[in-house]
Amino acid sequence: MLATLAVETSCDETALCIYTDEKGVVGDIILSQAKVHFPYGGVVPELSAREHTRNLLPLLDRLLKETGFDIKKVDFVSFTLTPGLILSLVVGVSFAKAIAYYLGKPLVPVHHLEGHIYSVFLEKPVEYPFLALIVSGGHTDLYLVEDFGKYVFLGGTLDDAVGESYDKVAKLMGLGYPGGPIIDRLAKEGKAVYNLPRPMIDEDNLNMSFSGLKTAVRKIVEDGSYSKEDLSASFQCAVMDVLQKKALLAMEKTGIRRLVIVGGVSANSELRKRFSELSEKLGFELHIPHIRLSTDNAQMIAYAGMERFKRGITAPEDINPEPNIPLEVFGRLWS
Repeated sequence: MLATLAVETSCDETALCIYTDEKGVVGDIILSQAKVHFPYGGVVPELSAREHTRNLLPLLDRLLKETGFDIKKVDFVSFTLTPGLILSLVVGVSFAKAIAYYLGKPLVPVHHLEGHIYSVFLEKPVEYPFLALIVSGGHTDLYLVEDFGKYVFLGGTLDDAVGESYDKVAKLMGLGYPGGPIIDRLAKEGKAVYNLPRPMIDEDNLNMSFSGLKTAVRKIVEDGSYSKEDLSASFQCAVMDVLQKKALLAMEKTGIRRLVIVGGVSANSELRKRFSELSEKLGFELHIPHIRLSTDNAQMIAYAGMERFKRGITAPEDINPEPNIPLEVFGRLWS
């Protein structure tokens, strides 16, 4: 039996997981920093790093007590190397290195987006090749996944990520943070009555843009009288139209009928409803992880780390975090 301790601190969730190749997830724990960043309407990097520093060791102690797992049985420590907020990554990588040094065990680096892609494998393996639509606070990308570690970038946002747009729009309307769940909830109570743009939706490529959509929302807000429910519904409808069109275009261009949708925004109820209906109507294979696995977590890092370790991939003791190594590059570097 192989066992790993996984560490995830790429943004504002502090997460740890103990995972074995026989039992799967032995135990995992996530501590959200939403309340810390709420007054600022977004993540403050310095505060995020401080909270990770404060909470990692107590969380590990709690995880070990709850699971009764002997940390000395860990065979390697897996951790998020890239991408993310550099200060948050520094804390997590330093913690992983300290634990690995104490145990005399190797380190296994994981790409955060790779972790998201393989979050669906924690529930059910997906046949290769497949398409991956990654939608989160920092990323909106389409990838062709040919095999583990073999990733081809197909297209993505040229400016704001989807989750970032949700947070910025929520801040414009004074809704609070994080914006995604709030807008999703308000959209259910409103109607898409505002004529908002769908940037790049008709272009014959797989790139996207959301900054213009955000600007259009700002103009409506600045004009004064508007319905938060209707504006939320209109914004969300525009976002989903773009994601839906680009995902279908990716299938058309590649001929692949298996789609994985991951990342924090994959927890969105309208996204799940739309793509589920579309999958049933058009007959393509759809995989979206459980909501708990959609957001940042250490289970996905543990799974990807286990796959890497079994392929003989480990990192030197002096490895340092990187804020943004593209997934396709990471796949070539660490293979």
